[in-house]
Amino acid sequence: MALLLRAFRGLPFRGVPLRAVGGPAGRGGAGASPEDAGSLPKHGPSLTKSEWQKKLTPEQFYVTREKGTEAPFSGVYLNNEESGMYHCVCCDSPLFSSEKKYCSGTGWPAFSEAHGASGSDERDVGILRRVDTSLGLTRTEVVCKQCEAHLGHVFPDGPGPSGQRFCINSVALKFKPRKH
Repeated sequence: MALLLRAFRGLPFRGVPLRAVGGPAGRGGAGASPEDAGSLPKHGPSLTKSEWQKKLTPEQFYVTREKGTEAPFSGVYLNNEESGMYHCVCCDSPLFSSEKKYCSGTGWPAFSEAHGASGSDERDVGILRRVDTSLGLTRTEVVCKQCEAHLGHVFPDGPGPSGQRFCINSVALKFKPRKH
């Protein structure tokens, strides 16, 4: 983890997009084929680059559409402890519940599983996993299943029982508090 954080320290977090290499990994892992259930479904017409730029702030566009990363410890939701649901900032799909949010100490909001997961079954979640080798090491990118927005990455060093740490950019999210 320290090696990864050191790698981030030297990167400009605005202006130079981080690019993912490779296609969808799906639930089958890095070797999944495009026919697998992990392939991206198309829900409605996709917006053009110009339309996304009009809809999103420059930082939201950079992170979600150009696969950028917000600076660590800068996100508005990093320390949010309110109950509710985190949605995709681009298409409003529900992605993560506050019940699965925890403090990982890494500088980004962390979740132990995606909303709709049932153990290792992710058929009903709003995210997909993709192989990302953009920093010269292999990571697993997390994207919105509905609109393909880049959300962040998932790592195998989270708390039990899933052992996952979904490390998600705050600017890729829109929080909706639970109504009491």
